[in-house]
Order: sequence, then structure tokens, then C-alpha cells
Amino acid sequence: MITQSKLKDLLHYDPLTGIFLWVQARQRINVGDVAGSTRKDGYIQISIDNKLYLAHRLAWLYTYGYLPENFLDHKDRIRRHNWIDNLREVGQQCNVRNTGLRSDNTSGVKGTYFYKPTQKWSAHIKENGKNYNLGYFTDFTEAVATRLAAEQCLNWSNCDSSSPAYQYMQKYIGETP
Repeated sequence: MITQSKLKDLLHYDPLTGIFLWVQARQRINVGDVAGSTRKDGYIQISIDNKLYLAHRLAWLYTYGYLPENFLDHKDRIRRHNWIDNLREVGQQCNVRNTGLRSDNTSGVKGTYFYKPTQKWSAHIKENGKNYNLGYFTDFTEAVATRLAAEQCLNWSNCDSSSPAYQYMQKYIGETP
């Protein structure tokens, strides 16, 4: 397990950019080279002593002195954005809430979809593994507002920092409930 002291001996971390630079030369690595490579899933990984570490977890260790037991969430959902103000320690449930849209989402807002049998918009939300139907609406904006109200009632604003429901209401309505 890497320590903060060893990490600082090997790398320099810029908390404003989230970039690590090598401070010691190694095989094929010069002082000042950017550390890490991007994985297929978008996370940056850094190899230290033949062990791979995720850069956002190293950023946390570098800054706070410990590797978190829980998840580290990228507030903006962009996995390579490892500046410290973009990271937060969260539990699994909160980490799952701050995800982007599913690839099969056609409405542009999480938890809303057009339900063909009723020819209405459906709003739903999942909490603690249970799916809750929030109702059916003839108007898409009503469905989105209902979804956003449910997010607010469940205090999701602390987890879903860029809720599509919130963004929709801000953009098209100019206010939020």
C-alpha cells in the first residue's frame, strides 16, 4: 500500500489541474513527464512499484493523507478530471446517483420516458434498490418537474451535482420547483 510520503517522493500533483508529474527519473521516464495513462473506461491510472492506482484516488491521498474507504466521485462526471475540488468521498448509493444518462435514454432526463401504452410521459426514481413510479403526465415538463421534486425530497442534490432534470428546468423554464 502506498503512503502519502512515498507518493510525494515520486510524483508532484497539481490540485488545480489534477495532473501528476514525475519528480524522479525511472525507466523511460524523465523528471517532469506527465504520469499515467487513460484506461478504456476513461479513468487515469498510474503504475507505482508494478501496482496500478487510479489517479483520482492518488490525488486524494496526496492531498488528505489517506486512501478513502468509500468511493471517490467526480462531481462533473468526467473521469479524467482529477483536480481536488472535483472529487468528493461518497458512499456507493451517492456514487450511483451521480451517473450520466443511460445509452437507451431517449428523453434526455433520467427517470423520465414516454410510456407508449398510456401515450403519456412517465416519471420514476429508484431509492435503496426500490423503483418508485411518480406518475404519468401528458406534459413532458410536468414529468421532469415531478422527477426533480422527488430528487430534492430525497436530498439527491448532494449526490447528483448535474441532474438532467435540474438542467432541463433551468434551461427551458428558468426556475426550479
